[in-house]
Amino acid sequence: MQRTWFITGCSAGFGRILVEQLLERGDKVIATARRPESVEDLNRLDSPNLIALPCDVTDRDSINQAVEKGAAHFEGIDVLVNNAGYGYVSPIESIEEDALRQQYETNVFGLIFVTQAALPFIRASKCGYIMNFSSIAGLTSGPCFGPYCSTKHAVEAISESLHAEMEPFGVKVTLIEPGLFRTRFANTSSIVTNKNVMPEYKAKMDDVLGWFDDVDGTQPGDPAKVTQAMIDLVEMENPPLRLLCGADAHERALKKLDRYRADFDRMKDVSCSMAFD
Repeated sequence: MQRTWFITGCSAGFGRILVEQLLERGDKVIATARRPESVEDLNRLDSPNLIALPCDVTDRDSINQAVEKGAAHFEGIDVLVNNAGYGYVSPIESIEEDALRQQYETNVFGLIFVTQAALPFIRASKCGYIMNFSSIAGLTSGPCFGPYCSTKHAVEAISESLHAEMEPFGVKVTLIEPGLFRTRFANTSSIVTNKNVMPEYKAKMDDVLGWFDDVDGTQPGDPAKVTQAMIDLVEMENPPLRLLCGADAHERALKKLDRYRADFDRMKDVSCSMAFD
């Protein structure tokens, strides 16, 4: 069955690879990116199954124009992939307000507003599907990752609600939760950090940025296998709400479950003793 996909963040990484695989498969693709020049090469493919459009997910007019133009071009949208996003790294105490707001504008509000614009077409589709890129960071967090991880935790909650809301319409929703994959996300040129680092946190920030340098280009995950799994999901009758991607993500998620269980069990008597006497 030929489907029409609307994808954000197609300049590189998962978004770009997904576009290429879908075109090989024969599906129709509305490929979007914030900077039009980053998808110009896609337009040069001159494929009747592709339209590449600018879409700044922090600008509602840009979102609406891209969705409406893409849907009109292919007479609808079947699958939405919310992929656009980036990372802001900072200790909680030194978070810079403008940087935090921009992080949420892109990773959370942008995802919501793109979904709102596309939903009338998704609900009208006979095979509607929404895939939201979260991360293992949507389930776990760590020092200096609070800003980014909090946005992905928000994506988890939004997607859970959306999953329940879409069930009556037959629209499926899946969270894509990658661990370490060889995209440019870990490149320090793609990571936003504070203009000034508080001396109390300099050592920790140096560790974090050093970790990014160490893993960049050596991540074990093949992003093409994630995008192929996403394509396979649309053929499933009962796809999962969550798809952990990578052995590292699977391991970290299970450790988080163990920590939850340990805390819940340890404090069970206190938790369950709070009714009126």
